[in-house]
Amino acid sequence: MLQPTNTIYNTALYCRLSKDDGYSDRDSLSIENQRDMLTRYCNEHSMHIHDCYIDDGYSGTNFDRPAFKRMIEDIENGKVNCVITKDQSRLGRNHLEAVYFMEIFFPEHDVRYIALNDGVDTINA
Repeated sequence: MLQPTNTIYNTALYCRLSKDDGYSDRDSLSIENQRDMLTRYCNEHSMHIHDCYIDDGYSGTNFDRPAFKRMIEDIENGKVNCVITKDQSRLGRNHLEAVYFMEIFFPEHDVRYIALNDGVDTINA
């Protein structure tokens, strides 16, 4: 998806950490560290932060997560046109469902998706 360079991005910062991931609060994947990294990226790229959606303690093996559902609802209501995660695994660990959101749902809703540590940015697709 290629959007004009003058697009104003109303960005969703999505953070998730599960005990299943095997990380403690001191690790680099902590919610606070994820939020700080994503906020810094938005500030450096003049992106408006619509909201920070946090699913702390939820497994990435399914998408039945309260903050994720709220984010999807905001996308469907036209409030969000960009989603940023630390990496693709924060979006979800179920590969088929994650690919659905990245390759079907987000493009159908003109949503740019960025996974910072994986070098994914759909504006370059």
